Amino acid sequence: MTEAQKIARAKRRVEVLTGFYIHAGVFAVVLAGLFVINMVTDSDWWVQWVLIGWGIGLAAHAALAFGGLGDRITQWQMRKIYRLKSQM
Repeated sequence: MTEAQKIARAKRRVEVLTGFYIHAGVFAVVLAGLFVINMVTDSDWWVQWVLIGWGIGLAAHAALAFGGLGDRITQWQMRKIYRLKSQM
């Protein structure tokens, strides 16, 4: 792996982590606001459904950002690119 490839890979990794941190921050701020709205109104509790649904999405994003899943997807994409390229 050349130095340029290492830099490109590190840059992509930082972009993935930054995307996750932004997602987590927006999740926290929006859910806090929705919780306050749900408390102030005298309606049934509905905020937990947003928390569960969006929480599943955030957990999947975390698996891609921190787990090996993201690397495996990238490796699969590279194998597929080389395979398709060799068939042309």
